Amino acid sequence: MIPTEFGIIEDINETDNYDYNPKKYGCVAIDDDLYINDWWHRLLLMKTYFNNLNHPEFGLARWGITIIPPESLPMLQEIVLSDRRIAKDDRLAALAAKIQDAALRGKYMIHYGV
Repeated sequence: MIPTEFGIIEDINETDNYDYNPKKYGCVAIDDDLYINDWWHRLLLMKTYFNNLNHPEFGLARWGITIIPPESLPMLQEIVLSDRRIAKDDRLAALAAKIQDAALRGKYMIHYGV
């Protein structure tokens, strides 16, 4: 498995750069090759930021750090929940739960690419 990780940022700061710290953000890892490749064309439509909130982008920084704003979480959630493999992959189900938690609380998410 080539992991790609998603977590929740409890307190966002506009100027902070976010380094690799999956424990701090309670990250869930999924297999990049199995999922991100399949979702890529839809992820490119999702508003995000690369490294900090001063770098708006779309999609995920495949080999870097992405900040996902609350307004993009419904799109990410729909992508994850529409994947038929969610019924057989506990990690994917955990990611869906993590996205739901962030969305309900209006939090930003962080993504660490491969």
